[in-house]
Amino acid sequence: MCGFFLINAEPLRMKIKIVAVVGLFLCGLTTMAQTKVERVVPTKASGEGVTYFLPKSSFVVNAEVTKVTVKAGSYYRYAERYLGVKDVATEDVVYYELGKITLSAKGVPNPDQMYKIEFKQKTVAPFVYLTPDGLLCAINEVYTPEEQPEEPRPEQSRADTPPASSVYTEDLLMAGSVARQAEVAAKQIYRLRESRTDILTGDADNLPPDGEAMKIVISKLEDQEKALTKLFTGTETRETTYYDISILPEDELEHEVLFRFSSQLGILDEDDLGGEPVYMNLTALERAPELDAKEAEKKDKLLRGIVYNVPGKARVEIIRNNKSILKKDFPFVQFGTQEALAPVLLEDKKEPVKVLFYPETGAIRQITK
Repeated sequence: MCGFFLINAEPLRMKIKIVAVVGLFLCGLTTMAQTKVERVVPTKASGEGVTYFLPKSSFVVNAEVTKVTVKAGSYYRYAERYLGVKDVATEDVVYYELGKITLSAKGVPNPDQMYKIEFKQKTVAPFVYLTPDGLLCAINEVYTPEEQPEEPRPEQSRADTPPASSVYTEDLLMAGSVARQAEVAAKQIYRLRESRTDILTGDADNLPPDGEAMKIVISKLEDQEKALTKLFTGTETRETTYYDISILPEDELEHEVLFRFSSQLGILDEDDLGGEPVYMNLTALERAPELDAKEAEKKDKLLRGIVYNVPGKARVEIIRNNKSILKKDFPFVQFGTQEALAPVLLEDKKEPVKVLFYPETGAIRQITK
């Protein structure tokens, strides 16, 4: 390890158009991957330096949407007569439910905050850790990304009963009218229930030889009963999908439409009036003092060294149906400012300073020797 110094770390200015709501896209049943970092060692080809970006704060809103498909049973008209069940599906229906909404912060490279670290020549392997998109993670220190806690997500629904074709016995197939088929199916259901009861009470003529065999037989009987019952009550399948909505705010937001939701259509674009809006509020809790043009220019000239972010603080609130469904506080770069580590701190060859950063905010996490 060794020390290094920096030469004129002026930011390279670039223009960028900020879009409040970047967009919305489909996600599978996966969680956000851990941050990948790359070790970068300056070479002559790179000018003995490493270029990095400071991030801006963005947010990712994850919405859980479940598609419910209901299919009416073939004998729904006879459900009450033969089974005593009143509340059954009478027609095929598809609708959507909006479930859990979660919120996370993410750092994205800011083209207006680009800097170059220039290492002192003839030193031993100084190095920097960067993310693939150029965000600073560590200097002269091995960087290990913090593990992201996995958000538990339910498995998609699967058929838990045999297909309907497997329950059509000869008697059922030979029955003429639908009414007669329903009557035969109902009798089969009651016979299955009676057989299960006889096995459980020990009254069956041929009992299973052991407990494991009994479990298998009982399970088969229950599956057959469920499949036949669904011919009367209908079926319901649920398929859960996750949507990520990314937003890059430049300042405070009030009732910013994130997306719209329709029970008939599911997730919709923010400008599609076919669904109810889900809003986002962003309020500054801590904000760096605003500088006038002369003060800002003076500060830019003083930024010499490792430039880093000192974030402000923001409160984010998600609102649906005039009710707050999520509220959370985050460090927020756009409400903060930039400072710099003095080059003199990094020139000690025997005990070089080691610096860890939060790549999502560009703030200092730890400084050691």
